[in-house]
Amino acid sequence: MLSESEAPIPAWTELPEDLMENILQRLSSEEILKSVEKVCTTWWRACKNPALWRVVSVDHRRCTPFQFEYVVRAAARRGQAQLVELKLYTVYSRVYCCAVLSHVAQRASQLRRLTLSELETTFFTRDLHNFPQLEELHLFVNQLLKLPQFETIGVSCPMLKSFTYACWYDYLDFAQFAQIITKTMPNLRHLRLFVREMKVDGLEAILDGCPHLESLMLPQSCGLDLQGPLGKRCARQIKHLWLHPDSSEFTFVGPDKQTLLFDNETASFGAAAVKKSYRKTITWYFLTAY
Repeated sequence: MLSESEAPIPAWTELPEDLMENILQRLSSEEILKSVEKVCTTWWRACKNPALWRVVSVDHRRCTPFQFEYVVRAAARRGQAQLVELKLYTVYSRVYCCAVLSHVAQRASQLRRLTLSELETTFFTRDLHNFPQLEELHLFVNQLLKLPQFETIGVSCPMLKSFTYACWYDYLDFAQFAQIITKTMPNLRHLRLFVREMKVDGLEAILDGCPHLESLMLPQSCGLDLQGPLGKRCARQIKHLWLHPDSSEFTFVGPDKQTLLFDNETASFGAAAVKKSYRKTITWYFLTAY
């Protein structure tokens, strides 16, 4: 009988295709492109499988700026138009995020779900028309979207059903943005707004213009009185309404530490917050899971 130290090494190159695919799907895009595919020729071929690149999540904390751009571009090419979900967590926004998004737009016309965090907005909307099948868009921006840019979202993505917009600016008057939502996103089912203020006319516009809305998340201190008629209307029209605590700091956690904010099976929100009392802030950990 062989001792544990003498046990035969598993024949990784002889694994069945379905098992190999299952293993690779558990790894991040960065891990596959930076190391796994370099193990041997068999693994290199397996990593070329387009099915492996239907869902891609790239986190800047796991790679250099050059690697970030390389991984996203390579993933889009290997997906061969099968890419349906893309999540980019980046601080390389001006130079890299918009450039790689343009690259993806030319190769992923079937994209259904897009999440962008810490996005610089200057060139963001110019490629949205290349994603006509987009159903979910989750934006965490570090610059205020201008009204024409905001309107481009709904016009370019008529099938949008789930929308998240996080932009924490004191001077933001969201009423005009709410009007654009009602005008260009009438088919929304889920809406999450991380903004400092939401006035009555803004919420009423959303309720009027989005008759299919099932869930809505708003700031806790947005100034709305939901104890009266407006609150009763929300209760009648929307299945799930949540008010999130104030926060001036958002930390977005990617695949390494997944925290579920929305549970699709139970149709309820689970909010994970870490209170830093000495800074009097609440850090929200976010992962889209509609």
